[in-house]
Amino acid sequence: MFSPDALSSYLAVAAVLFATGVLAITTRRNAIGVLLGLELMLNAAALQFAAYGRFRADGVDLQGQTAAVFIIVVAAAEAAVALALLFAVYRTSKDIDLEKTRELRS
Repeated sequence: MFSPDALSSYLAVAAVLFATGVLAITTRRNAIGVLLGLELMLNAAALQFAAYGRFRADGVDLQGQTAAVFIIVVAAAEAAVALALLFAVYRTSKDIDLEKTRELRS
C-alpha cells in the first residue's frame, strides 16, 4: 500500500507533517517552536504539490515541482525575517516566550 510508486504514501507523509506542524503551533509558547511548526506545515504543502505534479494522470507536470520550489523559497525568506525579528525582540526583552512578549515596550 505505501510504496514510492503510490500517491497515497506521499499524501500520508504530508498529512502527518501538517498535523505535527499544527500541533507545534498550538502547543508551543516559545517563538522558535512556533516557527518550526510553521516550517513543517509549509514543507507538507510543498510535498503535496510535488506529489500531485508527479502522479498526474496525463504525465508528469512541472507545475507541481515549480510550486514546491516557490514554497521552499517563501519558507526560507519567512524564516530569515522571523529570526531577525526574534533576535530584535530578544535583545530588548531577553526572552522569546510569546506570552511574555505580547507588548513591546521601549
